[in-house]
Order: sequence, then C-alpha cells, then structure tokens
Amino acid sequence: MASKLREQLANRGWEVCITTSFGGILGYSTPGSPVCHTSIEQLIPRDFDENVAFAIVLGGDGTVLSACRQLAPCGIPLLTVNTGHMGFLTETYVNQLPQAVEKLLKGEYEIEERSMLTVQVFRDQTLLWEALCLNEMVIHREPLTSMCHFEIKIGSHAPVDIAADGVIVSTPTGSTAYGLSAGGPVLTPDIPVLQLTPICPHSLASRALVFSDTFHVQVIPATANRMVMVVDGNGGCYVCCEDRVHIERSPYPARFIRLQQPEFFRILREKLGWGLPHIAKPTSVELP
Repeated sequence: MASKLREQLANRGWEVCITTSFGGILGYSTPGSPVCHTSIEQLIPRDFDENVAFAIVLGGDGTVLSACRQLAPCGIPLLTVNTGHMGFLTETYVNQLPQAVEKLLKGEYEIEERSMLTVQVFRDQTLLWEALCLNEMVIHREPLTSMCHFEIKIGSHAPVDIAADGVIVSTPTGSTAYGLSAGGPVLTPDIPVLQLTPICPHSLASRALVFSDTFHVQVIPATANRMVMVVDGNGGCYVCCEDRVHIERSPYPARFIRLQQPEFFRILREKLGWGLPHIAKPTSVELP
C-alpha cells in the first residue's frame, strides 16, 4: 500500500519519503542501565522536516502513537489510515483511501491539534529517560509486590499521598484509553486539561482528578518497591524510590488532518458504544 501511494503521489509531482514507525517505539531501560532512551527531538526520521507538507500513516492506533512521537517535533500534520483493529485515532479506512488522498491534495481538510505530554525521569539532577506521549503515562507496581504509595505534587499545590496499585496521568485524548478502563471520565479533546487517575486505590476518597494542563506534575514513589513506568502502552523504564517523574504539557502538539468536521461523540458511539440503547425495545403488537 505504501509503494502504491508513493507511485501515485510521485506521478502527481510530489517528492515522497517513506519511513517505518519502528523508530518511534520507545523500548525499555533496565535497572542496571537506566539511561536507555533516545531524546525526543532525535526520533525525527531522516528526510522528515518542517518542509514536509503532510504524512500519511498506515496502521492502527499503536502506529499512530509512534508516528506522533516521531513527527510532532517538526509539526508535520498526519492523515491516519486504519489498517488495524480499533482505529480510535484514525481518520479514514483503506477502502476510502483514494478519495481521501484526492481531498488531501486539493487542500480540502482541517488540522486538529491534540496536546501531548513530555515525560521525564530524574535521579537527583540527572535525566534518566524521556519521551513524548499522546495518551498517558502510567506508573504501577510490579506483579509480585504489594500496594504502593505515591507522593504527587500538581503545580504549586501541596503534595498528596495516594495508596494504589498505580497512577495514570493522561491527556484528553488518553481519557478514552487506560484512564477510561480505570474508571476515569471521558474528556473532549479540545479542553486544556490533564487527568490524574488512581489504579485500584485503597480509599473511597481517591478518585480521578481533572486539572489545568498549565500545571506541572511530579510523582515520587513513596515506597521501597521498584515500580514500572509505561508511556502510551509502548515502553518505559523502571522507577526506584530515589527517582522522580516529571510530567508537563509538551510544546509539540500532535497535528491530525481531518477530512470532515471532527465529531467526537460520533467516534465515541462508533468505537466505544457510547449513547447506544442497552435495552431492546419491543415491537408494536396488535392486540386481539
């Protein structure tokens, strides 16, 4: 499909560069070698820069997340084509691709920006790991450890202690991902907020919190157990008691090409079944 697209666009006079989403896969560091990552700006693929007019992403949601990490720093807008399963982040389907490309080349589209997060892990003043993420950052306990404590500071507010299996910090885009499964609210993607959601908290008072995305978030493990951090369900690193995780809104937004007016509630209905009736309505029956 990529080769056919390349030929089609080249015949229309476009210069085309092809890359794989593999370069946006985060991978994992190890406890003995925590500095195991590529800095955010170095994920940009070769031959991709601010002069690229648009990128066409072929894949599922995981490929879209990877492409955002690769291309957000240079501001390239993405036309996302679903060849995967859910396709919650995709704009069109393979069978609609010819028409989508024609609209794209005619400039008949809008660009929707989605906020991303910069996630960094520090030990003292040393940066151990960093990444961009579109959905969420998750810190959770390892399988055979007990419940953990997290000291969380949001902006200049007093820190709070949360006892739980883990915590999630998500963007509005990520509110329909892990945060939704953990009981958090759904946020429309146009509002400038972040969301903190405890995972299996050991308190009736620990609930999801929504706050301004102008605040920085700092998470410090308040337990001796080693924890695992995962970004966008893709990769991450171990977090120890002497580490701190810093999260803030990234200066690089993800830019999505929309071929029609974005309609978030329609996507919720089609992909997650929101607003559909749960009770079958009886058909009208004539009484004798």
